[in-house]
Amino acid sequence: MNAALNVGSSINQLARAIHKVGHKRTVLVEGDMGWGKTSLLKMLAALLPTHVPLHMDCTTLDIGDLFVPNFKSIEGTGVVSFAPNEHLGLHLDKPVILMFDEIGKANPAVKNAAMRIILEREMNGLKLHPDSIVFATTNLGAEGVGDLLQAHQRNRITVMRMRKPTGPEWVEWAIQAGLDLSVIAWANDTPQVFHNFSDYKDPKENAMIYHPLAPERTAFATGRSMEASSDWMKEREFMDDQTLRAALTGTIGAEASSSLYTYYKLGEDLPKLEDIRLNPLTAKVPDSAAAVSMVVFKALLSMDNKLILPWMKYMRRLNTTAQGMFVNNARKDTYKHRDLVANTEDYGVWAKEFGHLFSQDK
Repeated sequence: MNAALNVGSSINQLARAIHKVGHKRTVLVEGDMGWGKTSLLKMLAALLPTHVPLHMDCTTLDIGDLFVPNFKSIEGTGVVSFAPNEHLGLHLDKPVILMFDEIGKANPAVKNAAMRIILEREMNGLKLHPDSIVFATTNLGAEGVGDLLQAHQRNRITVMRMRKPTGPEWVEWAIQAGLDLSVIAWANDTPQVFHNFSDYKDPKENAMIYHPLAPERTAFATGRSMEASSDWMKEREFMDDQTLRAALTGTIGAEASSSLYTYYKLGEDLPKLEDIRLNPLTAKVPDSAAAVSMVVFKALLSMDNKLILPWMKYMRRLNTTAQGMFVNNARKDTYKHRDLVANTEDYGVWAKEFGHLFSQDK
């Protein structure tokens, strides 16, 4: 099961590849819906702060949105040239990062017209700055949502598959993004939300994710919809349980929302952070593994210089799996409190004793 999970490159690997070669060759990123293809533009903009990021939403374009007639006179003779859309960046005397988003769903005339700039970095006699980067995104054809490029078009580009993140990869991002505790803990303990639909011949075997053979499943778990469910969870105090469950069902589907709701209810029995700060040796330790996971992520999200010392004492009372979960997430370069944890004396003592629990860097 889940053989397809490791097919393709991660979003970070693709960003680095496009960063290095995107000024010469256009990469078309194919990937599952809702898992961050569009966010590649922001990632590349962070890597290339002198470039201008430009987003072309191909689902909304017609041929007249790329260029329009521009009438002028040459030596007294009226002629027609074409003025390009400003979002192509052809008028800028600086490098750009041009993303043709969802190009597989574009009008056929738009696809044809875009091929010149995709292959040659030129359109209507105007050229992009030579350091400009061009890339495109599209959904997997197997998803059945209308993404298609013809052979001659695909031959002009490099097609690369973007895989879904693994659970730990997504959790690392979710902690950095400050998503709701319940959503992070639930995703960490629910690996099937990161599986590919191609792993399942029968869509009923995993009712949490999108499957083209289950068109009636209009809501399902993706990175995008899980982030949306976090927004609902963060406002749960302002709505009753029935409304919250309805909102979650309409966001991530019935199966996933039921499972997430269970984690939310577990969270009501977690020890308060103040109890851990004041009484780390006697504060309540949850009985269930799911609740212990939530305590760990709660500490990661709430860490500060008042919590770190009592937390290291409290953490010793958890099982070694939970301890390893905390430390491996706290060691990530993206974790904003990494130095606070690493420079604590109790952490150094723990590391000498339990260093074997560190996950291998990839």
